[in-house]
Amino acid sequence: MKKKHSSVSHVRIRLWIFLILAGLLVLLSLLASLLCPNDPYATSSAVMNHAPSAQFPMGTDRYGRCICSRVLMGARTSIFSAMALVASTFVIGTLLGILAGWFGGVVDTIIMRVADAFLAFPQMVLAIAVAGILGGGMFNAMLAMGITGWTLYARLARAEVLSLKKEPYVQAAKLTGCSSCSIMFNTLLPNMFGPLIVNATTQIGVMMIGIAGLSFLGIGVTEPQAEWGSMINLSRSYIQLAPWAVLAPAGATIVTVMIFNYLGDCVRDYLDVEVTE
Repeated sequence: MKKKHSSVSHVRIRLWIFLILAGLLVLLSLLASLLCPNDPYATSSAVMNHAPSAQFPMGTDRYGRCICSRVLMGARTSIFSAMALVASTFVIGTLLGILAGWFGGVVDTIIMRVADAFLAFPQMVLAIAVAGILGGGMFNAMLAMGITGWTLYARLARAEVLSLKKEPYVQAAKLTGCSSCSIMFNTLLPNMFGPLIVNATTQIGVMMIGIAGLSFLGIGVTEPQAEWGSMINLSRSYIQLAPWAVLAPAGATIVTVMIFNYLGDCVRDYLDVEVTE
């Protein structure tokens, strides 16, 4: 019993640690404009590819812009775009999955065949094609990544509904005269929210990498907007001359994705522990 209690406490401590770290990242991105040591968009030919110094803690890029300031501003772009994308695909995919699982028949067939059609193409390949057609810009990059992102939640929500709708409490809700809408969103959704939120948490890092990848290829965020993938792409040809211009945004991307991935793992472990208690 002591060993089990210790394991539960360990999981909760890990969850709180990564919740705090993720919260600090979000707070940092919110306060980015106040924390920037320099104007992230100001150019200067006198300090192009300048090495890290007191004035420029992470050096400057090929246009003489402060890397540290651009990394901070890029945090707002990268983190909030990924979170907004995950939130929108979560809502759309969950809604479609619940409808498919509850009504079945033609509704289920149409929704699942559309999902299968999107899943037939690798996500990044399809995103590159869509972004290439629509052109650059954050909204188009998010749309390109989100066009297949909803399928994960739709398939998971459908599977959960098919499993839960045979439960006695769902049958009891039917007998009491509850509407389908009430049962789906007041009875089923709360009982399947755990697996969905775990997937949503882990998808933040995936979407962040996807958006950064599109920007790195030149079909995502457009200059001069600060975004980590775009910053890496801009400075990669100068990596031997000014490696800090690549390493700073790359390091920020790696650390941020790792934190959100570990947070997703901790949420999953915590929910597993709560179920087994």
